[in-house]
Amino acid sequence: MTGSTRKSPAEEQRKGKTEMRANRFAIVMATALLGVLGGAILCAQDQDKDKYSLISPDGVAFSDFRGYEDWSVVSSAHQEEVLKVIVANPEMIKAYKNGSPGDGHFFPEGSKIVKLQWKPKKSTEAPFAVDVPDVFKQAFVMEKDSKRFPKTGGWGYAVFNYDAASGKFTPDPTAHADCGNTCHIAVKAKDYIFHPYQIR
Repeated sequence: MTGSTRKSPAEEQRKGKTEMRANRFAIVMATALLGVLGGAILCAQDQDKDKYSLISPDGVAFSDFRGYEDWSVVSSAHQEEVLKVIVANPEMIKAYKNGSPGDGHFFPEGSKIVKLQWKPKKSTEAPFAVDVPDVFKQAFVMEKDSKRFPKTGGWGYAVFNYDAASGKFTPDPTAHADCGNTCHIAVKAKDYIFHPYQIR
């Protein structure tokens, strides 16, 4: 004699209701998660929209450097109160790899370079003394456009300051005096660029 494994109509109904509740819960959770992710994406897009609408007093637009967050590293530098990472767009990286600046080769029109600057802090995790980036401070940008910037060796300069509390960038009103061409004239023979492409 075999026992019956068939469920009663009442048990089937309870099982169906339980599955429906589980499905509804999964749908609600998925919708909530999509809402959160969508909000984060929209927030990031709004920040990019705000950032890339900025123009420096000297007419350099932050939007000219769109995508700089993913550009290749050229070099780095460390001053007492600033850690710097220098990145460049693909055109400029290609020119570096082909020998610019040197032997009469200069960077082509459209070359762009960005110096990303952080306030440093001492690492509390490393087992040795090391400075690591803390608060992001500013993006110092340069772009080569000889028609737009003939008086400064073909390069346009700007500084976009970052306020960590608000998460917003603003163009520095003194950018033209913050180094810019005044400092870079010292390396005119290197097409106004201080940092060589470092071997890696």
